[in-house]
Amino acid sequence: MKPERLQKILSRAGIASRRKAETLILDGRVSVDGKVVSELGTRAILGKDDIRVDGKAIEAETEKVVLAFFKPRRCVTTLHDPQGRVTVAEFVGDFPLRIYPVGRLDYDAEGLLLLTNDGELAHRLQHPRYKVPKTYQVKVRGRPSEAALARLQQGVSLEDGVTAPAELTVLKDGEKTTWLSLTLREGRNRQVKRMCETVGYPVLRLRRTKVGPISLGALGTGKTRRLKSKELKALRRAVGLEK
Repeated sequence: MKPERLQKILSRAGIASRRKAETLILDGRVSVDGKVVSELGTRAILGKDDIRVDGKAIEAETEKVVLAFFKPRRCVTTLHDPQGRVTVAEFVGDFPLRIYPVGRLDYDAEGLLLLTNDGELAHRLQHPRYKVPKTYQVKVRGRPSEAALARLQQGVSLEDGVTAPAELTVLKDGEKTTWLSLTLREGRNRQVKRMCETVGYPVLRLRRTKVGPISLGALGTGKTRRLKSKELKALRRAVGLEK
């Protein structure tokens, strides 16, 4: 067996996503054969070398799972929060395998969040290269003009660049509020909120309803369900892990 980069080993073992694993290494929380390492190029062999995170030995997960979770509002998309706020761990803490969130949803946002122990799948779902579509139902203040809707569809100039074209549907409009459906293929921080605010219509409520081929469906708030084999294959196919 050939040595592999530590961040890849950690992600495959279900410890964290590859990006988070890199942070663990840089923070000096990973050791190999008793020696703390802090360089991303470090390689090791799982099963031969003694690899530990925060002093705890890791083993490869043999079963890869993905859960769909309806994240409620006022819940943090982490497994631990220093401020003592409600986290997703409080809803999935009794699951028998170690799983972690794929990406994030803002504290006051709700909707579909995937959790998994498959580091490579998590990495690809978040990487811009794979352009995984995510659909949101968005309640905004007021009734957006045709010009504002066109800007949302064609691209909005934000401080970190112009957004990619988005799919947009008006679900329900009124004088005071409007519900929109927005599908994005980017993952910028607070992107939906910033786009709507930039065109003059602040977001009042935000719900993610779909990630790639996986839909929220009838899942209740705070509830989870394990993806079926057919769904998991479709999800993996969307990021090039299945033919």
